[in-house]
Amino acid sequence: MADISDIQNEFIRKEIEEYLENGDERAEIIALYAKARPGMQDIAAGIIDGKHLEVDRLTKAALEQNIGALEIMDDALIAGMAIVGIKFRENFIFVPEVLACARAMKAGMAYIEPILSESGIEPLGKIVMGTVKGDMHDIGKNLCIMMLRGSGFAVVDLGVDTSPDEFIAAVEEHEAKIVGMSALLTTTMPNMGRTIEAFIDADLRDDTKFMVGGAPVTPAFADDMDADAYGDNAVECVEVAKRLIHEIKEAR
Repeated sequence: MADISDIQNEFIRKEIEEYLENGDERAEIIALYAKARPGMQDIAAGIIDGKHLEVDRLTKAALEQNIGALEIMDDALIAGMAIVGIKFRENFIFVPEVLACARAMKAGMAYIEPILSESGIEPLGKIVMGTVKGDMHDIGKNLCIMMLRGSGFAVVDLGVDTSPDEFIAAVEEHEAKIVGMSALLTTTMPNMGRTIEAFIDADLRDDTKFMVGGAPVTPAFADDMDADAYGDNAVECVEVAKRLIHEIKEAR
């Protein structure tokens, strides 16, 4: 069994000791980092600390040392965001800090994504994400997209003020099986339901899973809108997406 002393990066050891309180979760994270080479731990530390220039430099250096893109993504980028996600979920950090971490992860992914695309490695799944019609807020959505991409999903970002027809067109164009919708205004929340109704009218509902979220959105509202899943935050968004992908594969 891996021990925290197996992790060479002192910053990461301190982060785990200070912020990871759940025993099972702590053991899982320790095992993840214990198997990672020191250079990957250093990149992850840069992400957790929100240092995008350092992550950029270290990721480029790792690739120049012929370290594989998948290893960098799994053992550095995803590993770093795993701790960020836990800290965010437990209210140890807030949106500004998470945005800095997401920017750092994006610096690393800028090198990794083209390599994975060229290699033909299949993503975990394709997801279309957008803030619903009439709503111009996107911070929460963007955090979810960062976490999803960092976890291996291909994400099509439709931005804000997204109409039902735009969601439908994107699903058809990219052959996506999951749609993620966000709303921050109570007045725009019903547009989630209208979007789902549009998919029913287009005979696409049975082939599409919907996950919804946003500050005013609740699990009960998600059920009323006939959504397939609700996520409270960016960490849950990834967990929900993985569950939906599993359900889709199981149904085949």
